Amino acid sequence: MNDSIPQKITTYLEMIDPADLNPAPAVPGLALRRLDTGSPLVRSVQARVGENYGWRAAARTEEQWEEHLAARPQRQYWLITFADEPAGVAYLQPGTGGDVEITAFGLLPAYLGKGLGGYALTLALCQAWATEPLDAPTARRVWLHTCTEDHPHALGNYQKRGMRPYRVDPQQ
Repeated sequence: MNDSIPQKITTYLEMIDPADLNPAPAVPGLALRRLDTGSPLVRSVQARVGENYGWRAAARTEEQWEEHLAARPQRQYWLITFADEPAGVAYLQPGTGGDVEITAFGLLPAYLGKGLGGYALTLALCQAWATEPLDAPTARRVWLHTCTEDHPHALGNYQKRGMRPYRVDPQQ
């Protein structure tokens, strides 16, 4: 193996108690808005958020997107808004065992570097804790994964908000 070729590293993080949340300062005008599965914003905003990071959603065909949505009927689609304009996404997947996964989180390129990410993640984590898992009345764990191909501040933001790594996978 050539050590000069950087490896993609995926880090899995979790929060097992809502009291572990270290909220970022509130940003006036930043909010979450629930989207209906059929909203064109579900696909378009996620694709625009992820296109610079190689997210699969950015390259899906319309048919693939419809299959993706149909296979995940319980997924919640949340639009991050700033001054009532789309600014990013936070998608939540209720799971089993009391788990809620944040399957997508990120800001549109125009909103990066403006100090919005910490509070946007705070809102997403609060909503995840308020989401009912498939087999339990309340969430017992919120988790997500990120990788070295995501925004360079993603991992740090997750850890600052109180999420803790529980697995790290290097890939070639």
